[in-house]
Amino acid sequence: MKASPLILITNDDGIASPGLHAAVQAVHDLGEIWVVAPRRQQSGMGRSLPDSDGVAHEAQLDIAGARVKAYSLDTSPAGAVLYALTALLPRLPDLAISGINYGENVGSGVTSSGTVGAALEAACAGVPGLAVSLETDTSYHFTHSLDINFEIAAQWVRRLARQVLAGSLPPGVDILKVDVPSDATEDTPARLTRVSRQRYFWPTRPAPANGLVIGTLGYEVRVDRDALEPDSDVATMLVDRVVSIAPLTIDLTAKAELPILDKLLGLDNQRR
Repeated sequence: MKASPLILITNDDGIASPGLHAAVQAVHDLGEIWVVAPRRQQSGMGRSLPDSDGVAHEAQLDIAGARVKAYSLDTSPAGAVLYALTALLPRLPDLAISGINYGENVGSGVTSSGTVGAALEAACAGVPGLAVSLETDTSYHFTHSLDINFEIAAQWVRRLARQVLAGSLPPGVDILKVDVPSDATEDTPARLTRVSRQRYFWPTRPAPANGLVIGTLGYEVRVDRDALEPDSDVATMLVDRVVSIAPLTIDLTAKAELPILDKLLGLDNQRR
């Protein structure tokens, strides 16, 4: 008999995040669930792999009346995925789910997202991934606030997980990056998008301080709506208030006409 699908779930907000628990709840009956996540808040870590003590702490996680295999480590989201794949899981998972994140991950800054970074790490091992984020006010980004309702985002986790498990992702697509507007309902549609070239979260100047202490960087949402690409993740979520689903690939090669670039760089002359 074919084994039940193995699903790895992680995040960048930490093992105690209600967003993570909502993702687990959404797919708990779709296969064998393993949760491996950072012990504490790791937002903005991208795909970084910092030093870790390598200790896997067993977590108490009960979903729908059943105990879920769950571990936390002092590492980044991508690090948690690596520990899961190399030391904890019994086999390579069929799907990796990262999220549900407090705060949207859109625009050119997505490479700094720990949510996306974890999914990228899984994709590099050949595991299709979902990176799911819910738009929230920035004041919630580093919290585990119970004021945030993950119900609609969780419904998209379940819907897309079932689709990926049923047929995987098409060639050239490694991750589906999903961003759900804060006011989304069951009737809110979804749209395939591309990542905007615009920066979405802009750093704000630290408060004045003395000596070498220059203060902590803040950030704010800043979008040039007049120049915004209409088919982008930012326009879809922020302006049109539609769920954005951006297919991502681990191939970061620029989509350029390589023979033209070859000539511009003078590389074609070197072969003559």
